[in-house]
Amino acid sequence: MKKAILLISIVTIFLGCREEAKKSLLPGNEICGLASPVNFTGDTITFYVGDYLTDPNLLKKIRFPEGVTSTKMDQKGVYQLIKSEELKALSAIQLTTPEHSYDILVKNFRQEKVYIHLPDKSYDEVKVRGNLNFWNARMSTMHKTDTGWTEEFQLSPGEYQYLVVIDGKEQRDPTNSKAVDNNMGGFNSLLQVGNFKQENLPFISSVSAQGETLNFESSMKLDEVFAFWQNKKIETKVKTNVIQLEIPAEAKQLGRSFIRVSGYNQAGVSNDLLIPLEKGEVVMDPALLTRNDRHTMMMYFMMVDRFRDGNPENNDPVDDPAILPKANFYGGDLAGVLDEVRSGYFRELGVNTIWLSPIVRNPDGAYGQFQDPNTRFSGYHGYWPVSCTKIDRRFGTGDELKEIVSAAHGENMNVLVDYVANHVHELNPVYQQHPEWATSLYLPDSSLNTEKWDEYRLTTWFDVFLPTLDLRKKEVVDPMTDSALYWITEYGIDGFRHDATKHIDELYWRTLTRKLKLASRCDPMPYQIGETYGSPELISSYISSGMLDGQFDFNVYDNAVAVFAREEESFDRLQAMLNESLRYYGYHHLMGNITGNQDRARFISYAGGELTFNEDAKRAGWKRKIGVGNPTSYEKLKLLHVFNMTIPGIPTIYYGDEIGLPGGNDPDNRRWMKFDRLTTKEQDVRDLVSRLAKLRSHSLPLLYGDIRFVALSPSTWVFVRTYFGESVFILFNKSGKKQNIEFSHPRINGGVNITAFEETSFSVNGDRLNISLVPYSFEILHIK
Repeated sequence: MKKAILLISIVTIFLGCREEAKKSLLPGNEICGLASPVNFTGDTITFYVGDYLTDPNLLKKIRFPEGVTSTKMDQKGVYQLIKSEELKALSAIQLTTPEHSYDILVKNFRQEKVYIHLPDKSYDEVKVRGNLNFWNARMSTMHKTDTGWTEEFQLSPGEYQYLVVIDGKEQRDPTNSKAVDNNMGGFNSLLQVGNFKQENLPFISSVSAQGETLNFESSMKLDEVFAFWQNKKIETKVKTNVIQLEIPAEAKQLGRSFIRVSGYNQAGVSNDLLIPLEKGEVVMDPALLTRNDRHTMMMYFMMVDRFRDGNPENNDPVDDPAILPKANFYGGDLAGVLDEVRSGYFRELGVNTIWLSPIVRNPDGAYGQFQDPNTRFSGYHGYWPVSCTKIDRRFGTGDELKEIVSAAHGENMNVLVDYVANHVHELNPVYQQHPEWATSLYLPDSSLNTEKWDEYRLTTWFDVFLPTLDLRKKEVVDPMTDSALYWITEYGIDGFRHDATKHIDELYWRTLTRKLKLASRCDPMPYQIGETYGSPELISSYISSGMLDGQFDFNVYDNAVAVFAREEESFDRLQAMLNESLRYYGYHHLMGNITGNQDRARFISYAGGELTFNEDAKRAGWKRKIGVGNPTSYEKLKLLHVFNMTIPGIPTIYYGDEIGLPGGNDPDNRRWMKFDRLTTKEQDVRDLVSRLAKLRSHSLPLLYGDIRFVALSPSTWVFVRTYFGESVFILFNKSGKKQNIEFSHPRINGGVNITAFEETSFSVNGDRLNISLVPYSFEILHIK
């Protein structure tokens, strides 16, 4: 009898969240892809050999750079590294195996000691929370001294938003007059550390490729240059500001490989260059690139239930009058997605990566509660998994998913699935059979541990019916990573969007990524992108060869929304934030640059004045019909699309933003997709998105070029992307007035071979260009 019960238990858990990994052997490559830099963002870091070597047992020798003290930890292949003043801005760690030697770039983020001080000694307790401590007030209780309250921080140069919590009340720092709008009707105090600006640092540009010889130029004399072919440091010749290197002969033996170049001097670290090679030659023809070249990715995210109903027979909304229609299943399904893949919708739009919202089995009942209006919710969105491997009948079947993947691959497109690991629904067999695998719903003071996003980010529950799994435990991590791997091995998808990334311990990410390397044989490695709201330091801590490829850059998005939607916000704000992202994630990162998502009100409704930044956008979506507002919002939306399509990273379109679908916040931002009977302005936006996507896919400067800021004013902005002898200038006028833009750049060169994307007329005098842009407009100038 006991054996029968045990068998039932095992089968139930398998149906909930487990599928054993299919074992496979790796090919000759001992490091999967390009090794990510090791970032010293503090004095002490932990280095995992297994983040890099697919088999840590292969390690025979490890050499750390001068200025680093290492201590081997109990766990095999894990080292604690402590830096000293001798650590250079750039250096390298060398890993040696029986057959090869590998070099991993080390970046030393300079830090300064900064104090926040409040002179009023009458307070009983003062805390600080902001992106200087991951918005966790528990980390920074200020110390009372004879002169008031003080807290010390070690911070890298940049801008930091923060608030103080005085006797339990959150507010701006009363001693700091600098503040920034938080896009939610309030302001945060602003702390400026150092003077980190691109123009103050060395900048390396690609100049020419002559056979196997590559030539580069630096804006300043460099103390040292680091160049890598794949994961091996190669020699460079440096003469004044000119850099030269030879492509290794062995590069001819590979299809795709890469050269990486960066350097530093006393001013700081330069930009980094990424140069794709095809059989040892620099890629000069975008036609050589495929969907496996990740920098070519352009992503489209749809909420499956709200996209298209391709099979009305599987429609089955929850039969509960407590759920208002907007919070129930609409009927969108995988059949509808497949219809649009086959119809050519995504191909015509120009995107090459489809991201599906979670399609796992969700509950049949009503959960949660919203007040005014009173409504409960169904699991139409897919984020309440009752199973981690079974597809919800209302979304479709496994065969339909396989058809989507097959059809997409036939169109040279990728398919990503949204995967939820942080939590399960209380009806999930995992929780039913193993309630001890969940974190506690209650804190030590007996209060509910729900929605404590920052203070208890690894244990907090999203709601009382959504147990958070304790993914700090190996016995929980193993089945959950196996269930994620199942989607790769069973359906052949190309990667994941991972929900609630910062709420999941690093053990899970390292375990899953290692399993994916083994299962995929790194040919290619599935792409993984995460969701983390927080500081660039927190977000980047999950991005490495051993964890995720990238995350969505919500900090850039928030600043872009403010700047493009509101005329009073200056481009200075957006350039500063973009600059900070480049510093943390690199100039050739794989971060997602979003037009919106399922948790934010639609940009166009903010831009048109239908929504204000100081109101509750979720409640507004329930209480009134949110539209587009001022028609100029369509032009502002175009500017957001241009921005996302031309900066480094992966452009990510939230369904409906290609036509200007309006809405408040969840669930109003999840309306039915609109395909037909578009208005003239909606069609105009979609046509532009299609043109931009095609421009980007055919432009090596936009895919692999460097980025340099050229001209800046509160309402106008110019930056340039350059790849060897080809440049693309992007110009914006976000104001409601015609603006004249004039700037100089060596690439202007008398106006030879300049073409204008929007056919705006311009004049040139030597290396100086003059152009007038009408209100809410842009231009893209191509020089070859």
